[in-house]
Amino acid sequence: MPVPAASAYEFVLAVHIMAVVVSFGVTFAYPIMFAVGARTDPRSLPLLHRLEYTITRRLINPGLVVVLGAGIYLASDGHHWSEFFVQWGLAVVIVIGALLGSVMIPTSKRAEQLAERDLGALAAAAHGTAGAGPAGGAGAAGAGAMSEEYGAVTRRLAIVGTLLSVLVLVTILIMVVKP
Repeated sequence: MPVPAASAYEFVLAVHIMAVVVSFGVTFAYPIMFAVGARTDPRSLPLLHRLEYTITRRLINPGLVVVLGAGIYLASDGHHWSEFFVQWGLAVVIVIGALLGSVMIPTSKRAEQLAERDLGALAAAAHGTAGAGPAGGAGAAGAGAMSEEYGAVTRRLAIVGTLLSVLVLVTILIMVVKP
């Protein structure tokens, strides 16, 4: 009887690793995307924020479920539940899921709304009708600038996004150097 090329454990481990790469790889490109978008055409900011929360809902969250499911299989099959790296990984999945749902998605949606409001106010000011933006307020801190509220929201996204990226990288390190 032929020997299988890979065991079920090895296959699930590969799925686990692929889910991490597919789910979180894009998040490391977000700072570049937003920097280029803001410099090249600030009108792209609402779309970039929409992409950010849509990718989180449709790619990262389902990928996180695959990471969790595969991790549970791997920990159970290898009898590793008492190991630090498994407990760490489980805690990180919970923290990431909680931060995505409670901070990243709603804050990205808010950033999209604020960007649309501020860009509308800037466009109205450029046409001599200040205060007539889509949200009905001046919204912009000055000509060509986004509001302080938008800045605060995007700083929150950057801080939490950086924390999530660091958690992913530290977790990969822990998984690689585990005993």
